[in-house]
Amino acid sequence: MELRQLAYVVAVAEQGGFGRAAERLGIVQSAVSQQVQRLERELGVVLFDRSTRRVRPTAAGERLLPEARAVLAAADRTRRVAAEIAAGADGTLRLGALHGPGDRLYDILAALADLAPRLRVRLTRAAPAERLALVRSGALDAAFVRGPATEPGLDLLPLWSDPLYAALPADHPLAGAAPGGPAPGGPAPLPLAHLRDLPLRLAPRAHNPPFHDLVTAAWHAVGGTAPVPGPPFTTLRETLTEIAADAPSWTVFYRVSELPPVPRIAYRPLAGLTVTTSLAVRSGPPPPALRRLLQAIRAVTPPA
Repeated sequence: MELRQLAYVVAVAEQGGFGRAAERLGIVQSAVSQQVQRLERELGVVLFDRSTRRVRPTAAGERLLPEARAVLAAADRTRRVAAEIAAGADGTLRLGALHGPGDRLYDILAALADLAPRLRVRLTRAAPAERLALVRSGALDAAFVRGPATEPGLDLLPLWSDPLYAALPADHPLAGAAPGGPAPGGPAPLPLAHLRDLPLRLAPRAHNPPFHDLVTAAWHAVGGTAPVPGPPFTTLRETLTEIAADAPSWTVFYRVSELPPVPRIAYRPLAGLTVTTSLAVRSGPPPPALRRLLQAIRAVTPPA
C-alpha cells in the first residue's frame, strides 16, 4: 500500500470519476485506474462501482475512505513536523545545565521559548565531567560548562565570563568590607598574590578539574608554587561557616546565586580572575535545535 494509492482513491471518490480525479491530480487517467486496481487487489475488496456513468464508492469503499483520509492527514502532519524539526522550530533539545549568576539559564530558556515555542528542552544536571561525556557520546546535544578552554573531541563555544571571589574572615586585614557585605560594587579587587600566606580551602581536583586547574594556574602565574593548603572545601555555606569560626583561611568561588549572608565573612573580588562559561558541542555544523539555542544565547548574553 502506497500513500499515492490512497490519495488516488480519495480523489476518485471526491471527483466521482477517474478522469476528473486524474485532472485534479495532474496525471493521466490510466495511472489512476491502474493504481486503484492494484490497491483493490492488495486489499482484496472492490472500492468503486464502475457500472454507472458516475463512479461511486462501494460499501467497502465507503468504509475505507475515512481511514484513507486519516492516513493521508497523518502523513501531512508528519511532513509538517519534520519540516519544523529541520528548521529548529520543533523537536527536543537535550541540554546539560548548570546554575549561573542571575539565573542566566532561565533567561536563555525563556528566549528560546519565544524563538521556538514547540521546541522541547530536556535538562540534565550532572557533574562537569559527566556532562562533557554525555555530549561526546551523543546523549546530550550540548552542555554548559565552566572553566575548560579545550576538550578532546568537542568544540567549546565561549559564552560569558564571571569574576572569581575570595571569602575570608571579616576581621582579616585583607577583608576590606563589612561582614557579609556584597562583593559587587564593594571593595576594590584583591590581587591573588596578597593571599599567598593564608591557607586556601579548595576542593580536590577530582570534584571539578577545570576550576581546580584554573585556580592553580592563576597561583603559578603570580609566582606561587602552590597555595598554602587549608582544610578541605565541602559546600560553600559550610566552608564559609568554618572560615568564620576556625583559624584564618579563605576560599575562592564563582557566584551561582546571591552571596550567602554569613556573619563574620567578607567577600572580595579577585583581580583579573574570571571563569568562562562555554557551550560544549560536538564538532561539525550545529543541528537545527542547537542553532535556535545559540540564537537565544546571543539574544540575552553579552559575548565572553
